[in-house]
Amino acid sequence: MSVNSYLKNLASELVLSESEKNHVATSVDTIEGRLDIYFESEVTEKNVFGSYERGTILPRRADEDSDVDIMVVFGSNPHGYKPQTFLNKLKAFAEHYYSTSEIYQSSPTIVLELNHIKFELTPSYLLYGTYYIPNGQSDWMTTDPDEFSINLMECNKSNDYKIKPIIRLLKYWNIQKNSRDMKSYKLEEEIADGLMYSYYSCSSYTDYLKAGFKEIKNNTDYSNVNTAIDYIDKAICYEEHGMSETALSEIKKVFPEI
Repeated sequence: MSVNSYLKNLASELVLSESEKNHVATSVDTIEGRLDIYFESEVTEKNVFGSYERGTILPRRADEDSDVDIMVVFGSNPHGYKPQTFLNKLKAFAEHYYSTSEIYQSSPTIVLELNHIKFELTPSYLLYGTYYIPNGQSDWMTTDPDEFSINLMECNKSNDYKIKPIIRLLKYWNIQKNSRDMKSYKLEEEIADGLMYSYYSCSSYTDYLKAGFKEIKNNTDYSNVNTAIDYIDKAICYEEHGMSETALSEIKKVFPEI
């Protein structure tokens, strides 16, 4: 097996199984239905967003902290409530329906841990077409939940559909070899933004991974990134000299088997 074939196969393994997808979809439907019952007209929208919606979430066997983000929109917030007011409401909702599950606040969300995955409930409100989400417990900030997903989709399309697999591989490396030093969303953002405008000469998985590492280098541990690039270069060199087993051994030092 070539180095690039190994990376392609590993990226394919780093997706949710059909069983996981079905469990998540069922849970999302249940949570959204219960939000309607509990809050009635107080909640006007429920939007799934984040890595699950973008197709870059890792399965639990690769990332025990994988979560699905649900934005819960509380109308237009006419009373000017601070985020903590809505976080308290969401915590009470979760405790009402999921009393045997682990529930806690991880600002600015309420985390609901079910058997197969975590759900993060993020309060929001919509005013004049703009969504607001918590910026801490007492302040709000604007967000466009669709903008990044659209940018990533375009970036993925214009780069031979390799960007999402590359993001999954780099998120896996961040867990396995970088002690989660870089926030998942920041990693995705850096990769998508950087590769949207640069690296047109990339074609193979190793090309894109090296380019991706260079994009995130300023946001995480330099030494870990440099080590990863060195191992990729060694793997490429060994493969070019017909030493395929040694090449695979080197690349697995960066991206181990699951």
